[in-house]
Amino acid sequence: MYQLDQSKTPLFDALMEYVKNNTIPFHVPGHKKGQGMWNDFKNFVGTNVLSMDVTVFKQVDSLHKPTGVIKEAQDLAADAYNVDYTFFSIHGTSGAIQAMIMSVVGPGDKIIIPRNVHKSVTAGIILSGAVPVYMQPEIDETIGVALNVTPETVKNTLEANPDAKAVLIVNPTYYGVSTDIERIVEIVHSYDIPLIVDEAHGAHLHFNKKLPISAVDAGADICSQSTHKIIGSMTQSSLLHVRKGYVDINRVKTVLSLLQTTSPSYILLASLDVARKQMVFEGEKLLDKTIELANYARKSINEIEGYYCFGEEVLSKKGAYAFDPTKITITCKDLGLSGYELERILAEKYYIQPEMSDLYNVLCVFSIGDTKENVDRLLHALREISNVQCCSLRRKIEVIDMPDIPEQILTPREAFNSRTISVPINDSIGQISAEFLMAYPPGIPILCPGELITKEIIDYVKTLKEANLYVQGTEDPEVNLIKVVSNLNIY
Repeated sequence: MYQLDQSKTPLFDALMEYVKNNTIPFHVPGHKKGQGMWNDFKNFVGTNVLSMDVTVFKQVDSLHKPTGVIKEAQDLAADAYNVDYTFFSIHGTSGAIQAMIMSVVGPGDKIIIPRNVHKSVTAGIILSGAVPVYMQPEIDETIGVALNVTPETVKNTLEANPDAKAVLIVNPTYYGVSTDIERIVEIVHSYDIPLIVDEAHGAHLHFNKKLPISAVDAGADICSQSTHKIIGSMTQSSLLHVRKGYVDINRVKTVLSLLQTTSPSYILLASLDVARKQMVFEGEKLLDKTIELANYARKSINEIEGYYCFGEEVLSKKGAYAFDPTKITITCKDLGLSGYELERILAEKYYIQPEMSDLYNVLCVFSIGDTKENVDRLLHALREISNVQCCSLRRKIEVIDMPDIPEQILTPREAFNSRTISVPINDSIGQISAEFLMAYPPGIPILCPGELITKEIIDYVKTLKEANLYVQGTEDPEVNLIKVVSNLNIY
């Protein structure tokens, strides 16, 4: 199955050799294996991790031009995922997404993307100078969640924009919903252009057949994965996978070198090395356990009054071709609670911190590190909250429609680089936004730079703020002001 010896962890081993040899560091970082570190911090994290916090030299290789152990570690990752090339990203999946976009499109090129993209996609479009063409994902209106784009939507958008240079999709979504990616690969390749995939929430898919097919196994040309989200690497560490054919591999290398720091964290890099080995040898078994726990939690949550946790039944809806059961979306609107309110109760009363909340739901991400004991604590908390809420007279929360995608007047890059002024958000209707507006997480834009600000958008933002949801994107942290392109008013 594998061409290389997957038992190896070359980068991690090189760092361990450096530590065991008691190498004297006359190099950065300045804490010198923790000797110069503030004691409160050092005593908590220990000196082991600090002793492997090194800089670039021959023994541990260079991320920007790897020829030694980093190259070997990346080759092992490519072999594990059955792709032609894999690159380590310590700029997170956000950086990997920006690199993907800048590798396949340039100024003026059209790139087709779904509207429910992370803000890093728009950042990549600004950096590249490309022109986005948006696809509307299907919406599950009962729980207020975007599902995915259908192959038909991709096909129709390409027919309307045959000059597009690339298509990007998000698969699976934050909520675990996948599209028919194999069919989309066929459609996109029929136009002789690459399919690039934001697979931030799918680094685990390749290692268990009970899960939706991964982007690389489906034939996608380039995809980015948050290895830290479900499997065992550290936060901020991600992988970028590339297949030969539609993507210029030398361009990818150049862009990654442009975006990433020249002082990478070897702790993060080593965690990618060992996470790959763990998934090769234990991934299927660990993910079996994770899926079993998630299904137990889902069934139990659906037995508690006032909650709904969707599962395989979502596959009856358009935009849902496959489902990742490790994502537990707890819809709480029938309790008269917003997702934000439920998250706050769980965190502040029960010391249980979900991944994120939206207006109607709380999302809990299950991973290889979860235990039944912790799942039972979550279930106990949800039961108590239900008992309290069901005795109250609070009305159920109704789902409100998200605003339509606004008209794009300028490209994101043009708007971002324009002369701007700040105006009260309530007075901005008819102006051209120079900033983002998004509910974060999950970072889905309500408004992007270059788009027309409508009353519908302003009313929606007001509703989100009244529900204490975290609206961000503007320089003004309170989102009372928004930057608009000066001297340009459509009305």
